[in-house]
Amino acid sequence: MPRPVTLFTGQWADLPLAELAPKAKELGFDGLELACWGDHFEVSRALAEPDYVQSRRNILDQNELQCFAISNHLVGQSVCDPIDSRHQATVPAHVWGDGEPEGVRQRAAQEMMDTARAAAMFGVTQVNGFSGSSIWYMLYSFPPNDFEQIEAGYQDFANRWNPIIDVFDQEGVKFGLEVHPTEIAYDFVTTRKALDAIGNREGFGINFDPSHFAHQFLDSVAFIEEFADRIYHFHVKDSRRRLNGRRSILGSHLDFGSPERGWDFVSPGHGDVNLEDCIRALNRIGYEGPLSIEWEDSGMDREWGARDAVQFVRRTDFSPSSVAFDAAFAK
Repeated sequence: MPRPVTLFTGQWADLPLAELAPKAKELGFDGLELACWGDHFEVSRALAEPDYVQSRRNILDQNELQCFAISNHLVGQSVCDPIDSRHQATVPAHVWGDGEPEGVRQRAAQEMMDTARAAAMFGVTQVNGFSGSSIWYMLYSFPPNDFEQIEAGYQDFANRWNPIIDVFDQEGVKFGLEVHPTEIAYDFVTTRKALDAIGNREGFGINFDPSHFAHQFLDSVAFIEEFADRIYHFHVKDSRRRLNGRRSILGSHLDFGSPERGWDFVSPGHGDVNLEDCIRALNRIGYEGPLSIEWEDSGMDREWGARDAVQFVRRTDFSPSSVAFDAAFAK
C-alpha cells in the first residue's frame, strides 16, 4: 500500500497545534511529524505534566491524524556545535541557561535524552534531528587543517552522542540524523565516518532528506541503497539549483529566497530532486515508513504549496510490484 503522507510541523510552529491539526487534515495529510518547538510537542512539559502527552494525542485523534515521529532538530544542533549567539534563538531557555558553551552542549544532550523518554511516553519510536558538529567550520581546508583535529571531531561526536543513544536504546526509540550541511554527516564519506565513530549501533540511523543532496550534486538513490539498513525515516523536500556562472553553490551568505543564491529550497516537485527515483529505491530497500513533507519555499504561499505537495507525493508514491511484468509469458 502507498505510504502515509505526513507533515513535518517545524515550519508551521507559529501556529498552535490545535489550529494546525485541522488545517493539515483539510490539506490532505495522514499525520504530523511533531516538532519539539512552538507548542507542538514540548519535551519538558511531557515529562512534568501528567496530562500533557494525552493532550497532544487527543488533538491528533480528534482530527484523525497519525504520528510516526517527533523531531528535535534545534536542540540536537547544540550538542556538538561551537556555541554562539545564534543558538540562543533555537533552544529552550532552560537549555541556553547562562549561555556558557559547554553548559549549553551538556544541557542540550540531556534534553535529547529527555526527548527519547518523552517520545516513549507518547508511544512514538522514532525521533529525528541534527547532531551539530565541532568541525563543520573546517570544511574548506584553509588555513590547512590538522587532520588529527578532524578525527578528534568525530570522537567528540561519539563521546557526546553515545550516552544519548544509550537512553534511546533503553526507551526503545531510534534516532534519525538528518544528513545535512553543518552536521557531523553531510555526504557519503562523512556519513560512513559518523556511523563508524558511534560504533554502527542500531539506535542511531538516518532521516534522509534528498533536498540536501541536490545542491551538492550527490546521488540520493545511491545513498538510499548504500545505507539501506539505516534509513529510518524519509523527508520529502526539494531544492533547485540556479547556477549561471555568477551564483555559488556555497550560498554567498544570502538568506533563503534571495534571487542571487545559487540554489534554494522549493516545494516538492518543483526542483531537482527526482522523487520517483527515490520511491523506487525505497521500495527496493523495503522502507514502509511515512513520507514526511518538510515544506520550505520562500516564493510560494505555504498552504497552496502544502496542498500541492500532498497531491504530488500521492501521485508519485507507489507500491512495488509483487509479480514480474512479463510473468504471463512464463512457461
